[in-house]
Amino acid sequence: MTGRGDGLAGAAGGPARHAPVLLEEVVSALAPAAGGTILDGTFGAGGYTRALLDADPGTRVIALDRDPEAIAGGRDLVAAYAPRLRLIPTRFGDLENVARAHAPDGLSGVVLDIGVSSMQLDEAGRGFSFRAEGPLDMRMEQAGPSAADIVNEAEETTLADIIYHYGEERRSRAIARGIVEARRKKPFETTKELADLVARFVRAEPHGPHPATRTFQGLRIAVNDELGELTRALHAAERALAPGGRLVVVTFHSLEDRIVKQFLAARAGRGGGGSRHLPATEAAAPSFRLATKGPVTPSEPELRVNPRSRSAKLRAGERLDAAAQPPLAAIEALAALPEETRQRGRR
Repeated sequence: MTGRGDGLAGAAGGPARHAPVLLEEVVSALAPAAGGTILDGTFGAGGYTRALLDADPGTRVIALDRDPEAIAGGRDLVAAYAPRLRLIPTRFGDLENVARAHAPDGLSGVVLDIGVSSMQLDEAGRGFSFRAEGPLDMRMEQAGPSAADIVNEAEETTLADIIYHYGEERRSRAIARGIVEARRKKPFETTKELADLVARFVRAEPHGPHPATRTFQGLRIAVNDELGELTRALHAAERALAPGGRLVVVTFHSLEDRIVKQFLAARAGRGGGGSRHLPATEAAAPSFRLATKGPVTPSEPELRVNPRSRSAKLRAGERLDAAAQPPLAAIEALAALPEETRQRGRR
């Protein structure tokens, strides 16, 4: 769960917007400077974008978001920072085309905050959360197949793969079987209906997450192709960043972090995607330098203010002069539903 808010409390009776996660660390890692153009791939409520524009009066920001509500909500910020801010409705996997059109000399930074935003999570009508009843939707773009479509139409094995691989839920097979049996009687329509069914198969732990947490995560990732977008964005950032530019990624669960970690390690020449059969003399020159020693995590003061930041990890790399390399098959495989998950002995 992310916190791409602007730090402002909502109006009485309305949802509160949450502080952007690891805000100071993100700005520090990007090191905005006069004349640079930074791409914020997950605009949300503009928290990162505003901080980057305020940090240096000469910095320009291109902000992207696939959610039409985020685009509409950002119009005032665009007007306030004109002409230094451009807000574009698109997925961050398309950032290379955006950079080619608006920053032909290369980007000085790219920041990606992966996952669902606090605004999406807190609005019951978007269907992301099991904590308030709403339609079983989960679509960031509010278009295309919804979570209800997947739950009601996908084959049992596909449902199990989604819940196991993307949600990391060990009871995926039992949950998928229960979904198929229940939908024969009545299609799933609301978040509560699905959460109640999952709770029949996953034991609630004292002070632990809701039993449906992992299932909802898996479905949300599948609905929005989040890991596919992440891998496309990492490779696109490699091609779009100018030498010296920074790539900063904030993740919120292990699959996301694993993809980012392996990508940066491989591009820094530290393995994680290369072939052991490739002679060292033929290995491509590193295209990134690791800019953090392991993941950066929230401080205790931030955790007290914003508990949703507890699982956040920041990793960063600095673009070197070497040419961009072909896509890494290893991380593309992590983003897909592997066939071998069906033989891993899930309960």
